[in-house]
Amino acid sequence: MAAPAIDAVVFDVLGTLVDEPTGLRAGIRATAPHRDDDAVEGWLARWQAHVEREQRRIVDGDRPFAPSDAIDREAAALVAADAAITEPDAVATLATAGQRLPPWPDSVTGLARLAERLPVIGLSNASRSALLRLNAHAGLRWHQALSAESAGTYKPAPAVYRLAVDVAARPPERLLMVAAHAWDLRGAQAVGLRTAYVARPVGDPPTADDRFDLHADGLDDLADQLGRA
Repeated sequence: MAAPAIDAVVFDVLGTLVDEPTGLRAGIRATAPHRDDDAVEGWLARWQAHVEREQRRIVDGDRPFAPSDAIDREAAALVAADAAITEPDAVATLATAGQRLPPWPDSVTGLARLAERLPVIGLSNASRSALLRLNAHAGLRWHQALSAESAGTYKPAPAVYRLAVDVAARPPERLLMVAAHAWDLRGAQAVGLRTAYVARPVGDPPTADDRFDLHADGLDDLADQLGRA
């Protein structure tokens, strides 16, 4: 499939450029170092389920907007209660685990390759302050990074993708949304953006009904495909 003509690349961050489960798992293990693997995996699943559920409630209008770091604090409190962790400093540190996520091996170099040719924009459900710390920890470099907090909702709400359209000042079909989550790309498609699925071990793979513009094995593959456009 030929790469579309685009003027800017828009990247999802959590899961696409950083390994969210590994970072959260490390934060839980640091707080509860003597717990077995099954317990840690259970707490990780509870954390992720809470974040997904609460963000969806906000998108659906069932809850007033709260930034991602506030929702992470709620998730950390749930995990701490289950793990019988009562030390306030430990719970506070756990709540920031989502700001210390490792990049995938190709994320830093892949972004650099793409940024040599096109404007690169990060578009994340992470809050503005969380996104700042996450980018610094993972070594991600952007021409601009945007938070869903500025839209007062979360992806896949259309208002979040329009943040990138407004900043790029280009028609949506001239922007390429890159994500490891098919649900994220569907949201971008609904606003008119082009789409590129990048395979990650923790992503949401496309279904047989999805029609994305590009499929890539990683960021180097994506850069190669766009370089041939």
